[in-house]
Amino acid sequence: MLTKERTRPVLEFVVRMAADAVMVNVAWAAALLARLGFEIGMHKDGVPHRGLVEYMDIFLATYWILTMISLIAFSASGFYSHGRFYQGKYKALVVGQAVSVSYLAFGFVVFFFGIAVGLPRGAWFMGWILTCAFLITARLWSMLWKIFVTGEAEKHHRPIRPHSAKRILVIGGAGYIGSALLPKLLDGGYHVRLLDLFLFGREPIANLLGHPHLEIIEADFRHMDQIVRAMRGMDEVIHLGGIVGDPACSLDQELTVEVNLIATRMIAEVAKGSGIQRFCFASTCSVYGANDHILDERSQLNPVSLYARSKLASENVLRQMADNSFRPVILRFGTVYGQSGRTRFDLIINLLTAKALVEGVITVTGGGQWRPFVHVDDAAAALAKVIKVPTEFVDGEVFNVGSNEQNYRLLEAAQVIQSLVPKAEVIELGANKDFRNYRVDFSKITRAFGFIPRWSLEDGIRQVIAALEKGEIKDYRDAKYSNVKFLGEDKHNRLIRSELSWAARLINEEAGSTPAVGALSER
Repeated sequence: MLTKERTRPVLEFVVRMAADAVMVNVAWAAALLARLGFEIGMHKDGVPHRGLVEYMDIFLATYWILTMISLIAFSASGFYSHGRFYQGKYKALVVGQAVSVSYLAFGFVVFFFGIAVGLPRGAWFMGWILTCAFLITARLWSMLWKIFVTGEAEKHHRPIRPHSAKRILVIGGAGYIGSALLPKLLDGGYHVRLLDLFLFGREPIANLLGHPHLEIIEADFRHMDQIVRAMRGMDEVIHLGGIVGDPACSLDQELTVEVNLIATRMIAEVAKGSGIQRFCFASTCSVYGANDHILDERSQLNPVSLYARSKLASENVLRQMADNSFRPVILRFGTVYGQSGRTRFDLIINLLTAKALVEGVITVTGGGQWRPFVHVDDAAAALAKVIKVPTEFVDGEVFNVGSNEQNYRLLEAAQVIQSLVPKAEVIELGANKDFRNYRVDFSKITRAFGFIPRWSLEDGIRQVIAALEKGEIKDYRDAKYSNVKFLGEDKHNRLIRSELSWAARLINEEAGSTPAVGALSER
């Protein structure tokens, strides 16, 4: 039996198609009437060659063809799937393209097959214009209201000049992704300055200590004096620092705001004031939140966790600061897995692999939910690739980092692990309190500069299995492998919170209509 939740998307789909069909036909009828009015006005006696009856015959002979072609083109263009979640000019572009394709196909069918003899070409052109206007207005009415009534308009960055860098400041570079990135930058001939508090010690980068092109500053990146010191002489900044992961961020919400948002704004302001142009910021695909459709960089965002909201708020801060002298680029990483200098076992693939090997069970909650996965080495490779690309190709851009082939349901990912650890049993535990559910399109980063991930999910799982079997990881349950466990132990927590109300307000703005996470209180 179909439930209300299952039938609602189908009903919405039908209603949207019906509404589009009505608008298409109203536009076509209006175009024919406009053409009739033009003919009447062109004749001095007010009697055109063709009257209302003839134009009604043309409409009745053609409306069903236009409707059928339009709905097919609209569906193929993503009107009722991913295109629904596009914003602003991107949505208008998709609508315009789909309507243009529809009218080209309609014109070919009508004129080539002689379905409506004498169809005036002026009506065809007018119908195209009116259909575009109706459909775009229907989808962008809220944005148009802001532009024409409140005076708000979308902000556009001015064109900028290319820039290349040889001296790179990596903030938070001794963590999971950073410990995989540093060797790539050093091998690429860059001089790297690392600023990190080393909460987890220097073991993650032990093999790099003493490298002639690696300079280390052990400091808290929330301290402005240390950031000013670290920025001197640098050409570019890669900001990886922050409290990462929903559980870790939930331990102390105010601390998360301070570390993830307040510090990011301060770092960006210092970078801009220091004349540093390219600023690479590590964000997350979690900003897409809960959605059943495939989403890309232009899609509407729906963060459902404090971690995602803090990252989205930071993205917005960076966009607001962007100008000719400051050029942020944002990388939204999929759910990371695999081994690096500081491997984590609070991430689902690594955790389930360890449980399968050590305990013989793979426990899955919310098995139907989607996640996009990316190996930590590929995440680092994407950052290294961005640094090499001329700035005009990445300035002000957002890139999803991952691969289309690694969008998996959680149960499917568990089954991949089981195929490599056959003795393990998959146990489904029902619904998940984590409401995230998103599939992501990673085509943009491939088109932009040819980035293609090298690792598959199977290869990453084999890598973790090998590390466990060789004893490189003694106990995956150790707090040092988990952000939430480590930060939850007072003896390890060297982060001291200070509360600032402006950040709490900004975070709450990102909460929107997502009740899954409580709003922050201002104190």
